[in-house]
Amino acid sequence: MSKYHLDYLEQLESESIHIFREVAGQFERPALLFSGGKDSIVLVHLALKAFRPGKFPFPLVHIDTGHNFQEALDFRDNLAAELGEKLIVRNVGDTIKEKNLTEQKGKFASRNALQTYTLLDTIEEFKFDACIGGARRDEEKARAKERIFSVRDEFGQWDPKLQRPELWDTYNGRIHKGENVRVFPISNWTELDIWNYIKRENIALPSIYFAHNREVLEWQGQLVATSEFMQKDPTDVISIKKVRYRTVGDMTCTAAVESDASTIDDIITEIIATKTSERGETRIDDRVSEAAMEDRKKGGYF
Repeated sequence: MSKYHLDYLEQLESESIHIFREVAGQFERPALLFSGGKDSIVLVHLALKAFRPGKFPFPLVHIDTGHNFQEALDFRDNLAAELGEKLIVRNVGDTIKEKNLTEQKGKFASRNALQTYTLLDTIEEFKFDACIGGARRDEEKARAKERIFSVRDEFGQWDPKLQRPELWDTYNGRIHKGENVRVFPISNWTELDIWNYIKRENIALPSIYFAHNREVLEWQGQLVATSEFMQKDPTDVISIKKVRYRTVGDMTCTAAVESDASTIDDIITEIIATKTSERGETRIDDRVSEAAMEDRKKGGYF
């Protein structure tokens, strides 16, 4: 009898589907955090494989800062409508008004950190006990510390020193009242794995991931899209560049990379050659301090 082998993408897919089904089995009110970025789009694709022909056992949830790329928002809305799945959107702008929060000021004033307030309020509003996210361990060192089932206390906070062991793909979803769990089904994937999977599965993406002409401001070696959210100075160097995005966060904290990659094969070739991680190359918010991401996560961030 011949042996049955899974290739590496099939193994990653199988593990992720197993995690999705563990969430459905262990939690009463889970949610899938969906921004319209490539990682959360892959999560939706994996959820389809885990649960179709049935409906998802959770809604899609987006914490919208109001500073997002329109291409990602349009894709988010269209995909949710096409799949017939429930999409919940909560706006950081509403939280700022309700809680009288102070926004950052300055050239690239970001609402990124303020997302935490809206996320925690949304978890409380819908009593979510598990939030599935698209974080990967290769993105950033704080994310590399996360377990796949990562417990948050009753205040939504994360303690990296108090994590549960996960042996033999055994995930512990037991929590006390008020606690919740963040679940990362693609923790073991890399950026290259994501793109190879997108190619194999022929997954559609927002146009922003492919090379296009865009007006950008050149700042400390980075190319930041001009927008109404950016403070422009007379000395700013603004030009039209052919760019694409490796990761899609807010317009105020995500830089583009110069690229001619117009197909998925082009992008894969580009990623194989690069020596810089996607967040290291493009995310301004991670440069605030050495522990910027970990500090945000401890406070309840994604």
